[in-house]
Order: sequence, then structure tokens, then C-alpha cells
Amino acid sequence: MNYKIIITGLLFPCISFAQQTMTVEVSNPLSCERKDQPVVIALDEAQDVQRAIVTVDGTEVASQIDDTDRNGFNDELCFLTDLRKKEHRTYTITLYNDGEQPNYPTRTFAELMLRNPKVKEKNKHDLYLAEISATSELKDPYHLLHHHGIAFESELIAARIYFDKRQTLDMYGKVNQQLELKDTQFYTTAEQKEAGYGDDVLWVGQTYGLGAFRGWDGENPTMADDVKERTQRIIATGPLRTIVEIENRGWKISNSMPRVNNVIRYTLYAGHRDINVDVHFNRDISKLDFSTGIINVKDSEEMSNHKGLRACWGTDFPAGAKDSIAHPRETVGLAVYVSDAYRKAEVPANKDNYGFILHSDGKDISYTLLFASDKESFGFHSAQEWFAYLKEWMKEQAKPITIEVKSN
Repeated sequence: MNYKIIITGLLFPCISFAQQTMTVEVSNPLSCERKDQPVVIALDEAQDVQRAIVTVDGTEVASQIDDTDRNGFNDELCFLTDLRKKEHRTYTITLYNDGEQPNYPTRTFAELMLRNPKVKEKNKHDLYLAEISATSELKDPYHLLHHHGIAFESELIAARIYFDKRQTLDMYGKVNQQLELKDTQFYTTAEQKEAGYGDDVLWVGQTYGLGAFRGWDGENPTMADDVKERTQRIIATGPLRTIVEIENRGWKISNSMPRVNNVIRYTLYAGHRDINVDVHFNRDISKLDFSTGIINVKDSEEMSNHKGLRACWGTDFPAGAKDSIAHPRETVGLAVYVSDAYRKAEVPANKDNYGFILHSDGKDISYTLLFASDKESFGFHSAQEWFAYLKEWMKEQAKPITIEVKSN
């Protein structure tokens, strides 16, 4: 996550049906401009916050409040800040326990859809869900959902996560900076392509794709084969961030320990092409290893800093092994970053993947994924450009913006 929070003073004294204000001091330690930096503030659930107004220099800015643990009470507020080099800005937040959040421009989106047998066009399905679970008796959950799993996007990138044992992220490349999934549903028509919409640009097969979370048997990655129940859900869908989760209940990872439950949360902010991945288990997993990585795109060029960042730039047919008019070859940039806290080893590249072995001393693992498509009018068009961007991104991770919250 690209932010750091320093909290001083008492944030939320006990009040009812009244407003609470606080000041948030945000600073950029780097000598470069930084846009759409997320500021996330924890809310006291006892205050039952229903509405938030954030202002800077007297001007209201978009904000979002979320119930991230789905217990009926909002527990986080977020907004995005643009900062010039070494800039310091002061924001004022007013919280209310009545009313509704204002309608700000939507910059992220998520959808989870059942297949509708009455719908013939691929991008016209209409059975929207917030959550779905499938037991092990359902042998083919992959074909239960439209576009095979939950999908989410910012203006820059879009992805879907397969609803099966692979749990792989498959990527959608954009031409223009805009939200598209509501219109294309991951299956872009010829007319939409002519109008400047993007489409599916990656073939993933049995690989990691972009950063699938997998087990590790000591030599190879393993999938979530033996699971009692699989779930996909939308936690938040804009305006400033989308949060989606996949959950495995009763995952038999090892014969040496009981079945475990885990939740894999993906968070994507507006204006971002990096996806935060946070994995939580209900049991201590310190005796197990796990893995993630990125697909070795055909004839791709690899980059690794051997400190947790691994990337590639390559070209292949998104539909598999052969060309078609509908699916020409696509060029993409992929990357995964795993911090020292969770990175056990970098796995030598093979024909399928550039991977990492992951380890945790407790119940949690986190890492970050990044994606770019060569078809972007606003992005990168060579391995050199993509790798240069990632090096600058790493500098920002080393020196996040600082956030100090003070109650008024």
C-alpha cells in the first residue's frame, strides 16, 4: 500500500447524531509529482458513520466510506490526493452519522454476474450479484458465472478472477482511460473495438497469470483443488476504489495440518495500475510455504531486481495458440512485488512462470501486482519503458506519502 498513517490524539470521541471534524496533514517526501495517492482513515464503528465530507483549501474532494468487514458499520474512509514535489497539504474531514454519501464521479467498478440463459449476446447479461458461493459438489464453477468470475477495473486496467481452482487473474487491456466493463462485460464487440474500447489481452492457462495465489509443494505451485466451499464477493465498487475478495473454506493444503480458510482481497484505486493483494488465513500458516508470480509470456523479456520485484514484457495470442481476426497477438507488461516480510525465495524462470516462494510467520501474506497493455494510448510501448516505470514505482514504495490525523 502506498501510504503511511500517523495518528495523534483522540480520533472519535463518543457522540451521537452529531458531526465530528478532524484535520489530515499529507506530505510528499519525494522530489517528484504524485497523483491519486490513497489516504485511508480507520473509522470507529461505534460512531456509525453514514456520510463524510472532505475538503482542501475550502474545496470539496471526492471520498468513499466502506464497510470492509461487512458487519453493517462503515470502518474505513478513503480519498485520493495529488501532490507536487515535497508538497504538504491540509485536509478537513467532517463525519456524520446520518444522511448518505454524495454521488461523486465513478472511477472504479466491479461486477459479479450469473450467466443468463435467455441472453444471446455475450455483453448483455443482467443477473448481477454481490456474492456467490459454490460447494465442492459443483464440479464446474468456472462456467457458472458470466466472464468466468468476478471482474473489476480502474480507468487504466481491468481484470477478472477465474471461479475455479486456479483463481487466476486474466487481464483486459484498454485503449483509452475510461470504465468499460459495464458496457463490454469483458467480451468486446467489433463495434465497441471500433469505438475505442479495449478487450481481453492475456492467455493464462494453468500459469500464475498475473499473480494468482497458490500453494507450494516444495518443487511446484499447487492450486486450490480440495476446497469445501469457494466464494467470490464484491466489498466495494467505487467511486475511488474497488475491493473484491475470493474465499476458500476448508482448503486441504497439507496432510500435516487441518483444513484452513483463507480470504484473498484485491484492492484497486482510481488512477492506478497496481493491485494490492492481501491474504488472510484463519490459522497460523508458518509451517507452510505458498507461491505467486507472473506468466512467462511467450518470448518475453524478464526484469528482476532480486529484491522482490519481478516483471516481464511479451507478446502472445490471448485466446491460446493460434491467430484469429477476433484475437490478434497482444503485447503486455506484467509485474509482481513481494516485500522481504513475505518473500522466501525467487524461483528460477521456466516455460510457464516467473515465480516467488512466499512465507508468513503468522496468518497473513501481502504483495502487489502491476499491469500494462501495449494498446494503451496513455501507457507504455516497450520493455524499456515498462521497466523504467517500475523502477520509479519502487522508489515511491520506499518513500510513501505521510499522513497525520488530528481530531479538532
